[in-house]
Amino acid sequence: MTTSPRQSPSTPSALRIRKAAVLGAGVMGAQIAAHLTNAGVETVLFDLPAKEGPKSGIALKAIANLAKLSPAPLADKALAASIIPANYDDDLDHLKDVDLVIEAIAERMDWKLDLYKKIAGHLSKTAIIASNTSGLSINKLAEALPEEMRHRFSGVHFFNPPRYMHLVELIPTKLTDKNVLDGLEAFLVTTVGKGVVIAKDTPNFIGNRIGVFSMLATMHHTEQFKLGFDTVDALTGPAVGRPKSATYRTADVVGLDTMAHVIKTMADTLPDDPWHQYFKAPVWLQGLLDKGALGQKTGGGFYKKVGKDIQVLDVAKQDFRPSEQNPSDEVAAILGVKDPAEKFGKLRASSDPQAQFLWASFRDLFHYTAYHLADIADTARDVDFAIRWGYGWKLGPFETWQAAGWQQIAEWINEDIKAGKAMSNAPLPAWVTDGRKGVHGKDGSYSASANADKPRSQHPVYQRQLFPDPILGETFDTGTTVWENDGVRLWTLGDDGVGIISFKTKMNTVNDHVLDGIQHAIKLAEEKLKAVVIWQTGEPFSAGADLKGALGLLKDGKFDDFEHMVANFQRTSMAIKHALVPVVSAVRGMAFGGGCEFQMHSARTVAALESYIGLVEAGVGLLPAGGGLHELAVRASKANPADPFEELKKVFETVAMAKVSPSAIEAKNMGLLRDSDVVVFNAYELLYVARKVALSLAEAGYRPPLPAHVTVAGDVGTATFKASLANLQAGYFASEHDVDIASRIADTLCGGVIERGSTVDEEWLLALERKHFVELAKTEKTQARIAHTMTTGKPLRN
Repeated sequence: MTTSPRQSPSTPSALRIRKAAVLGAGVMGAQIAAHLTNAGVETVLFDLPAKEGPKSGIALKAIANLAKLSPAPLADKALAASIIPANYDDDLDHLKDVDLVIEAIAERMDWKLDLYKKIAGHLSKTAIIASNTSGLSINKLAEALPEEMRHRFSGVHFFNPPRYMHLVELIPTKLTDKNVLDGLEAFLVTTVGKGVVIAKDTPNFIGNRIGVFSMLATMHHTEQFKLGFDTVDALTGPAVGRPKSATYRTADVVGLDTMAHVIKTMADTLPDDPWHQYFKAPVWLQGLLDKGALGQKTGGGFYKKVGKDIQVLDVAKQDFRPSEQNPSDEVAAILGVKDPAEKFGKLRASSDPQAQFLWASFRDLFHYTAYHLADIADTARDVDFAIRWGYGWKLGPFETWQAAGWQQIAEWINEDIKAGKAMSNAPLPAWVTDGRKGVHGKDGSYSASANADKPRSQHPVYQRQLFPDPILGETFDTGTTVWENDGVRLWTLGDDGVGIISFKTKMNTVNDHVLDGIQHAIKLAEEKLKAVVIWQTGEPFSAGADLKGALGLLKDGKFDDFEHMVANFQRTSMAIKHALVPVVSAVRGMAFGGGCEFQMHSARTVAALESYIGLVEAGVGLLPAGGGLHELAVRASKANPADPFEELKKVFETVAMAKVSPSAIEAKNMGLLRDSDVVVFNAYELLYVARKVALSLAEAGYRPPLPAHVTVAGDVGTATFKASLANLQAGYFASEHDVDIASRIADTLCGGVIERGSTVDEEWLLALERKHFVELAKTEKTQARIAHTMTTGKPLRN
């Protein structure tokens, strides 16, 4: 076996990627380059030489376009400047020092093979080469490479958009070196933050093979049961645990031309598939393609927007009509049934066309997936993860089937096959009806090719995932409880001396139980533990204060109790900051309001890349009063004691406009995370890294910061901020109440009515926070904002 010089067989996770090249600056190539850059990998983006203007103009244009895309491919728009534009005529020398090459050009075998021949002589002897093809044969592609390079080649198939879709399919050839594969898997999981599924080299691999078949089956049954596209989307979205875009909206977003291409790939490469007759675009899909209606990118496909209204194509009328998107009452009631077995039984028994449609769509998906399991994947777990991570389903097809009662569903599928109701009369594989209760169990997940259950991968990289994404029925050690109340649980995992505080409230909001619980847990940690991590068992980190409880106190006129709650919030933040053991916040998802303030006061924050952090109180008519403004003033004074106003300018707008960071990297730019805080790309590794950080601080002899003496910007700073607010109000960009809130934020950040350059203690700033918070809370307009947000989930401008 050949081993890459960058690693030894005993350390497969030691593959180091300093520099990468992406070949092809189309939609996928440019976004893969963007995400590699997010991850700190220097990346060269290649494309053909431009016929006019700069030779690397195509790559340059693609890089410039990254800033315009939504959702944003770049975690920080400034990172675009780090991507190196290149062309194949002048810049192939760049390839000599790259560690990883990802080819992402159009899905044409001949074009890809020609490109491989062109670049082969410019690559180093250790470079890893991969194709982002969505379905072409990886073994066939490898044949274009010199023989000595083939062991370093594989498929690495990202899903669109690459930053946000968790799935990457890793497809080895017959010759791919295991160490290369293991190293790539570790790089993709930890550095790039992905969920890796090892796929077999079959057309469309796992995700698209099953996902596109599911869409084809849905389209076939749409026609069979004469349902509208909007009705089908109402039935195949969140109602069955799938994304809001459901089926036809998803097709519009992906692009109907892309959809048609993937269908054609299946038709061309799977001639012997028992479902082959269905691998074609339905007449109405072909009609849209012929008209150039390709979905969202052309302004219309199955749906189009007319003014503010969404209209849907009505095939019978050959025209668009207003979209309704409602299931029938009977089917809505069935979908509301919690027990999956009962739900599927009722769907199959119902005569409602919508229920029959759902049963038929699931039946054919289950049938197809079971029939092809041995061909396309090592285990049923790989199929379920590929569909969950690549298509956003809550449960994969095998999980859904197992939850609904494996043998009963199998019996019904067999009945429908015999009755000629199924899309194919291919028999279910014998293993399906061998008395099993499903494909996922305590010994692992079923492998049809090996006829055995296989446990999860033993690759060392997965030891970093203390709580990986669970497959159906899978549980993990939830540790030992040290202490708990109604708000939090303090627990340990193993014997490393690191305690974990997890909230027990809905959305991990903060109420008195949480505040008192954190304070007590920290006292216990100071007595018994080395360090503490605040980590939630699921997203979000925290949606902030419990507004319902706060509004109740205000409406009852219990302002003393309300002020006590605010003071308790501040005590909690200061307990976190001044704890004698390091408190590390492990953030993923939303960290709003009080959640943001807790992580600001932590000794260190470890944040997943997809963390959306903000002091959002202004949106509900308040200001941050859990110590957030105080902490920003402290940091400004430390960063620039001569003129803290310069630092405050960077954060004032962020707080006054209730801005939320679009990523953890942006949170650093916004001043909500510190430069010393750690960004983790794989959210499933968050707790592992946070515990290591907490322990390293403890082992280094951690001491909490001494009480700060804060130099403030004073009344001059406040006046300067107020002047800018007056301009906003004059231009009708801010209401009178908006200006009142922002003025109070300015007053607190700047230290109140006090001379510029004065020094105050932390309690002075905390008292200012409390004062302004309570005064705002007493106003009718703020109470209206809180009530409106609680009712609608949206901010009120009044």
